[in-house]
Amino acid sequence: MVINSMDNKIVRNDTRIDLNAALSQTLAVILAGGRGSRLKHLTDKRSKPAVPIAGKFKIIDFPLSNCLNSGIRRIGVATQYRSHTLNQHVQRGWNFLRSDFHEFIELWPAQQQTKEQIWYQGTADAVYQNLSIIGDVNPKYIVVLAGDHVYKQDYSIMLHNHIAAGAGITVGCIEVDRKDATAFGVMAVDEELNIVSFVEKPSDPPTISGKPDRSLASMGIYIFNADLLAGELKEDARDYASSHDFGKDIIPDSIGKHKIIAHPFEMSCIKTPGYDEPYWRDVGTLMAYWEANIDLTKLEPKLDLYDESWPIRTVHYQRPAAKFNYNYEERIGTALNSVVSAGCIVSGSTVEQSILFNNVRVNSYSYVKECVILPRGDVGRHCRLSRCIIDSDCQIPPNTVVGEDPELDAKRFYRSEDGIIVITPEMLEAMLTEATPSEAAIK
Repeated sequence: MVINSMDNKIVRNDTRIDLNAALSQTLAVILAGGRGSRLKHLTDKRSKPAVPIAGKFKIIDFPLSNCLNSGIRRIGVATQYRSHTLNQHVQRGWNFLRSDFHEFIELWPAQQQTKEQIWYQGTADAVYQNLSIIGDVNPKYIVVLAGDHVYKQDYSIMLHNHIAAGAGITVGCIEVDRKDATAFGVMAVDEELNIVSFVEKPSDPPTISGKPDRSLASMGIYIFNADLLAGELKEDARDYASSHDFGKDIIPDSIGKHKIIAHPFEMSCIKTPGYDEPYWRDVGTLMAYWEANIDLTKLEPKLDLYDESWPIRTVHYQRPAAKFNYNYEERIGTALNSVVSAGCIVSGSTVEQSILFNNVRVNSYSYVKECVILPRGDVGRHCRLSRCIIDSDCQIPPNTVVGEDPELDAKRFYRSEDGIIVITPEMLEAMLTEATPSEAAIK
């Protein structure tokens, strides 16, 4: 396979394409109904797109911000699993568009809108069940996005590429190691980037020509001509053997029927200065989620959240600035190589290479290293914590030690094979309930 440069594939000065007009005729549909079971306890009470990330954001903020920054102002967010916190977040933080300009960000909850009266059965079915709403919008192009990935991308470049190529379907793709490609939809393309085959999560992934250790994986980002998509979804809905999924059914079944092209992510990604590799993360496992957060504590993280030209937006509440208390003997409020969000108090303790979300408090004589502490956490005195993901509203008892004894950690909390420990309020309550009277008195 040969991937040419972006300039070879996109005619930037092509006056035949009015990109602004095309964007005004584009609807984005963000699929945000997934549970994300590989994140274990973090998605017991929230959907994966609603999981907090990067100190102040939720995962859904990334595709939403990409849409706005790309010039897409008509967006539907399809929700299903435990959607309350996600709905609340979108309603409170993303309701600023002008309806009189035909701009909107709408929540599309599963409503059993078909005659079968079923919930969303797959990614394609989630769009199919909203075809009546889509018809009212009357778009010419539909951008289908996953709501649970972290990345920065200019969809307008991808849309331009789609139109210039005369494609009916465009699939966003990224190179991955072949050993990791079994978790993705994998495609083969010709020299013009036409997709000639597509296999969902293959046990033996096809490779890129000249790169035997690399495969071309789907990012779950698609652009469709709207009339084509409606036809394919209706046909798929009549097939009771279908799983009603874009990667498993719609895309493979469309090969040979329509012009389908691949759009390499490097063509339209917003790169971080100093890094050649495009940043895209499926934070679907505890290790991936922990690594994505901890990477932000580095001097030059791979994801640049300080780029004012491509801002990531979110809900903003009135919170005080972060505060660091005490400066004598062993009681010094210090944060080293860490991200500390608004409302946090580091009181006579040391926080190192960690990320504290909003309204976290770390009390005196405690040491926190390589931890991700979600909003409203409270770490008691004399604690030692390392390699932890601490869920929202956790009250860590004084003298708690986590990350030093794997057997004890696994007994009290959830410990992954990679050694990442997840702590939730329910686990802490069970730990205190099971403690002996003497242990409870100490705590």
